[in-house]
Amino acid sequence: MTNDMFGKFGVWLMYPAITGPLVRELEELGYGTIWVGGSPAGDWQGYEELLAASESIVVAPSIVNVWASPAKAAAETYHRLAERFPGRYRLGIGAGHREHTDVYRKPYDALVEYLDELDAAGVPKEGRLLAALGPRVAALAAERTGGLLPYFVPTAHTAATRAAIGSDPLLAPEHKFVLGADPQAARAIARDTVTLYLGLTNYVQNLRRFPYTEQDLTAPGTDRITDDVVAHGTPEQVADKLIEHLRAGADHVAVQPLGSDPISALRTLAPVLAERAAALG
Repeated sequence: MTNDMFGKFGVWLMYPAITGPLVRELEELGYGTIWVGGSPAGDWQGYEELLAASESIVVAPSIVNVWASPAKAAAETYHRLAERFPGRYRLGIGAGHREHTDVYRKPYDALVEYLDELDAAGVPKEGRLLAALGPRVAALAAERTGGLLPYFVPTAHTAATRAAIGSDPLLAPEHKFVLGADPQAARAIARDTVTLYLGLTNYVQNLRRFPYTEQDLTAPGTDRITDDVVAHGTPEQVADKLIEHLRAGADHVAVQPLGSDPISALRTLAPVLAERAAALG
């Protein structure tokens, strides 16, 4: 499977909200991948439902948490779905957050062991993806998986990561957006989410690699950090911000709508993204 098969843009949504009919609609709107957020289990039965309801869209958890989901179960699900829906399921894994688990040790070691178990279970390198923020895990992802799934990152992170990993691995950052012409109102919606993620150690440590101040990175964050990690404005302004990731070296952007009506926002944004993607060639 080539990186092109993910499409230029996909949709990141929490898995309780994703249904078969919704996936079919998003596929028809032109989105290439559904990123199933909220750390669904590796053997969640919903993957099959989403794939069966659609024709070509890729479905991938973003992410299966290695602390919570045994590699054996994730591998069995991968093989079952790969046989029934060739090329359309990818296993996204990651170490989650130390604040959210009682069982936590060095994330890097846990990821290596999980990948070793997936190797032993016959899951191919190209069949799995890894949530990667820092350089060490990015290098691990590039060596032992089909690509990287950075989350809550600015475009500067995309550029730095692409320079570090080379041209081959899939680089698919997530980016949030709010539709609305009033910047202050849009930032107010974005700030709740930004505040949440600025309370998680791994995201803050990652952002410290870039020229942000402690004020930027202290919840609820400044306008600067909010504008860097949440696109907002008209559909055209949001699309232009998301395109910056592609220009910085991403293959694909997983867009996550914020606000009271996320599905309407995705419908509104879709034709503008399609036009911008076509212009990129």
